[in-house]
Order: sequence, then structure tokens, then C-alpha cells
Amino acid sequence: MTDIILDGKVKVYSVPSIANIAAPTTTELNAGTNLGSLLTKDGLQGFQPDTASVDTTALNSTYGTNLPGLAELSMGALRFKAQTQATDTIRAVFVKDYTTNIVIRRGGQLETTAWTSGDKIEVWPVTCGYRKDGEFESNTVQKYDIPVAFSTAPNQYSQVA
Repeated sequence: MTDIILDGKVKVYSVPSIANIAAPTTTELNAGTNLGSLLTKDGLQGFQPDTASVDTTALNSTYGTNLPGLAELSMGALRFKAQTQATDTIRAVFVKDYTTNIVIRRGGQLETTAWTSGDKIEVWPVTCGYRKDGEFESNTVQKYDIPVAFSTAPNQYSQVA
């Protein structure tokens, strides 16, 4: 079994318009915005569900039992490296109530590899909150977070059509 090293191999796009999030087309994906060079290394925060627990213990049980319940999504965030004001289009576009789909491809292909039919991807529909500028720090780039609410259920098992 071969381990997958993620460095340079995670593709992240913002794609505002996708007809079917289970099977986005390469045309839809190519119309999106590549966020890879603008996000910090920890720039995808909260893009993973927690599973709630459903208690199935009977009154006469001697062990507590449960089954998996709802997938729970908390608020997430996109952490961007700030650009000069003249070129920071993300700052101007990702404003409160802006909706888009964050599309993530993991799995070992170089980030620069084009979208290909059959690629396994995740599609996360999000609605943006208010920008939070980063704290003042030495020896780091200026950053800001865009809080995101997961406005509809994501599809973690999508495939490029």
C-alpha cells in the first residue's frame, strides 16, 4: 500500500454554479476560481463532518449501545493570504451571504493536473459570513478568514462527469 503525500496535491476551487454536485462537469469546474495559491496551508477549516450518536440502549441492557446518526457540520472557514488591495479579488467577492461551492480534489494527483472525467472530488456548498482579519503577528503573511456555513448537504463522494 502506498501512502499519499498531500503537499502540492490538493486542488481547491470555488465554483459558484454547479447543476449536479454529485457529478460536476469539467466545463463547470474550469469556470471556477483556483484558490490553491491563495489559501494558507491550514486554509480549509471544518470541511469534515462529525457523526452524531443515536442511543439504542434498551431498558434491560447491561451495555450502552448506539448507532451512527446525523452528520453534523459546524461553521467552517477559508483562511486566505491577503493580497494587495488592487489584486485581492477574493476579498471583494467572498462577502457576507455570497454562495459558492468549494470543490476539493485530494488523492495524489498534482494540483496542476487538469480536472478529468472520473476524478473523485468533494463538493461543499457554502454561504460566506463576515471576513475576520488576522491578528497582527511578526514573521508571517497577512491573513484573513472567511467563515462559511454549510448551507446544504455536501457531497463527499462526487465524481467529475
